[in-house]
Amino acid sequence: MLCSKTRIRSNDTEAVKSMGRLIKLLIYLAIFGFIGLVGYAYVGEYFGANFSPPQDEVRVPVTLDAD
Repeated sequence: MLCSKTRIRSNDTEAVKSMGRLIKLLIYLAIFGFIGLVGYAYVGEYFGANFSPPQDEVRVPVTLDAD
């Protein structure tokens, strides 16, 4: 009976290790994705991406109610 409990605990530690590896992998992917996004923002214009907003002059009449 004691042996089966030890076996369950060893399976639990393997599950915890694999979950830790998965979380570590997700963190690394998030970091590399952020670095890639920042790099593309800086270098993207050399590849034809235009990140500047369209610049148009807008004139809107404003009515002021000053008494």
